[in-house]
Amino acid sequence: MTEGTGPVVELHVVSDSTGETATRVVQATEAQFPGQAFAIVRHPRVESISDLQLALAHMEGKPSVVIFTLVEPAMRAAMHELCREANVDFCDLLAEPLAAVAKVTGRAAKMEPRAQPPLDETYFRRIAAIEYAVKADDGLGRALPAAEIVLVGVSRTSKTPLSMYLGYLGWKVANVPIVKGIDPPAELFDIDAAKIVGLTIDAQRLHEIRAERITLMGGDRRYASLTEIYDELEYAAGIHRRLGCPVIDVSEFSIEEIAQQILRTVARRNRTGAAAK
Repeated sequence: MTEGTGPVVELHVVSDSTGETATRVVQATEAQFPGQAFAIVRHPRVESISDLQLALAHMEGKPSVVIFTLVEPAMRAAMHELCREANVDFCDLLAEPLAAVAKVTGRAAKMEPRAQPPLDETYFRRIAAIEYAVKADDGLGRALPAAEIVLVGVSRTSKTPLSMYLGYLGWKVANVPIVKGIDPPAELFDIDAAKIVGLTIDAQRLHEIRAERITLMGGDRRYASLTEIYDELEYAAGIHRRLGCPVIDVSEFSIEEIAQQILRTVARRNRTGAAAK
C-alpha cells in the first residue's frame, strides 16, 4: 500500500493469467499520484463469471478502479457489464491493442488465455544473458571480454540488480566492484571503453543503505561510516577517470530508470565510436 492523504483507492488487477502486465501498468499509474493512498489488490487466474463476480464483491462500498487483462471475449464482455452494473470504473487493457493489431494484420487474435510467447531467438538470448550476468558478477576479470556492458562502482550502487535486469532485457552485463586501495582487474582497462559505465551515489544515501544492511545482517560498522564512504567514492571517481567512462548517479532512480540511462549511454558511445572510424 502506498502512503498518502485522503481515502485509500483500491486498484484491482483482474487477469486470466498472473496479472503481471496489468500490475506493471497499475504501478506506473500509481506513481503519477504521489499524494494519493492506494492499495493494489490482485485477482489472478480468474476462470469463470463467478470469479469475476467475487472480485467485484470485494470492491463494494470502496473507492475502486478495475484494471483487467482478460482474453476470452465472453469474459471480457461479462467484466464490462458487471463493472457497469456495480458502477465501478474500469480499464480493459487488451481491448484496443487486440483490435488495432487485428485491423492492421487482417488476422483475428487466437484469444487463448495464458498463451505464452514462442521460445524464439529472443528468449534464448535472454536466458544466455541472465546466465552470463550470474557468472560475471562481482568482477570476474576473465568474463569481461564477452560483456556487452560493464558496470563499475562501489558496493551498494545496484550493480548486481542492474546486471540481472539488463540480462532479462537480453544484454550480457558484467559488473566490477571498486574497493578502496585495490586495483580493478587488469582486463577492465583492456576492453572497449564504450562498454563501460560508472555508477555513483550520494554519500548520505549510501550511508543510509549500508547502515540498514548492517542493522539487518550485521558486519563491520566502518562499512557504513560516512568518512569511509566519502573516501570510497573519491577513490571510485579516480578509477572512473582512469577508465574515461561516463558516470550515472543512481541515488534517486529506480532500477528500470537507471537501466534505460545505461542503454542510452552505451548506444550513444557506440554511435560516436562508429562515426569516428
